[in-house]
Amino acid sequence: MSTGEDRQSKKLDPRILAIAKKLEKIRVEKGYTSYENFAIEHGISRMQYWRMEKGTNFTFASFLKILDAHGMSLSEFFDEFL
Repeated sequence: MSTGEDRQSKKLDPRILAIAKKLEKIRVEKGYTSYENFAIEHGISRMQYWRMEKGTNFTFASFLKILDAHGMSLSEFFDEFL
C-alpha cells in the first residue's frame, strides 16, 4: 500500500471500511474475480464500484444497487455486523 493510500485508510471510518471489505468479499464469493466485470454486468460505474470497495465513495443509492445485484437484503448484509 502506498503512503497516500495508507493515509486515506486512516481517515476513513472503520465501519465504512468494514462495509467495503464485505462488498469485496461477497463479489469474490459470487465468482467475480474482477470488480470491473461485476460493475459492467450490473450497470454500475466501474470507478464508482471500485471506490465503494475501497470505502472512499459511498452513496446509499449505489449501495442498494449492489445489494440488489447480489439479491441480498439490508438485514442479510448487516447480519454479521450486529
